[in-house]
Amino acid sequence: MTLPPRWGSLDVVSSTSLSAPVLARSAQRGTLSRRLRALADAALTPLSVDEVLDGFHPLRSGTDLKGKIVAVEAETADAATIVIKPGRDWTGHAPGQYLQVGIDIDGVRLWRCYSLTHGPRRDGHISITVKAIPDGIVSQHLVHKARAGQLVHLQQAAGDFTLPLPLPEKILMVTAGSGITPVIGMLRNLFSKAVAPTTAITLLHVNQTEPDSIFKDELRALAAAGHITLVEHFDDRDGLLDLARLESLVPDIGTRAAFACGPSGLLDALEQWYDERGLSLDTERFRTALVADAGVGGTVAFANGTVIDADGATPILDAAEAAGVLMPSGCRMGICMGCVLPMKEGAVRDLRNGEITVVVPGEAPGGVKIQTCISAAAGDCHLDH
Repeated sequence: MTLPPRWGSLDVVSSTSLSAPVLARSAQRGTLSRRLRALADAALTPLSVDEVLDGFHPLRSGTDLKGKIVAVEAETADAATIVIKPGRDWTGHAPGQYLQVGIDIDGVRLWRCYSLTHGPRRDGHISITVKAIPDGIVSQHLVHKARAGQLVHLQQAAGDFTLPLPLPEKILMVTAGSGITPVIGMLRNLFSKAVAPTTAITLLHVNQTEPDSIFKDELRALAAAGHITLVEHFDDRDGLLDLARLESLVPDIGTRAAFACGPSGLLDALEQWYDERGLSLDTERFRTALVADAGVGGTVAFANGTVIDADGATPILDAAEAAGVLMPSGCRMGICMGCVLPMKEGAVRDLRNGEITVVVPGEAPGGVKIQTCISAAAGDCHLDH
């Protein structure tokens, strides 16, 4: 059967092909809609229509993307999986990607990035697995205080730490601690299918202690089923991982597509190891390594007149958010560039390497762009934000 043209193709209709009465009625409907919206907002003052609708249907389409926590599932003593029902505008993700989660704590919205850890789910829910860190305001809240029914703010999934298609014949994954989170999402996706992939996957998973090992039972089950080769390394049992042993742990390491996720120290060493042998390595970094002596700090002034005090060891992004300043942000490890702002004058220190950036008034009319997630005040400075 041949479909009518309007079904089989999508044609663009220009406004000149529409009659004047049709255009007039369309304009009238738009004007009426805006007037009704204005009347509704006025009647609900000090609230708006959107704020009222948020109370009844916060996950609706056409509004800021939110999610509702449906479960908090303990993984270890300091880690939990947060299961979230996302709003209708959620567009999905590729296994290995992360999303930004915004949490309102003491009147301040704080954003953090977490890897998506679920495989395919019929209920459409998504999940992140969070490890509480001692100084982590958001991670501590999610692991120990979050409850079902709580709303969180979301951004769409992002990141390119994903498996290539078609899959390589052999893969090595090296993870440490919570670096397993993007990888478990990959594995759950691969082995949820009716026909398992034939790729030979070796996972070298490093943890300080066995009780700290997130997903250890699931990983061991995958190994027992023959889906992966699992090499577990526990620092308290085996000592710190010696990269000189890599070739003995994975004899065919040079023939495997390699992926690694974990703390910066391990990834730096792995990248050097692979570079020295002319091999490629795909990495995902979670947290930046900070220099011990970060300086004395100073004030940070913003274009709207807000001025805050910031010490020399705290990223400007964190100091500003703690003071209630709304800041753009992304990964918080100097990679995604979501937090970049122009500095009009002053000095900041890169917390990764101690490098100082100084801007003299008038020398850079548009300012010098800095990454607030890895920069601390090294004196007084002024940001155009």
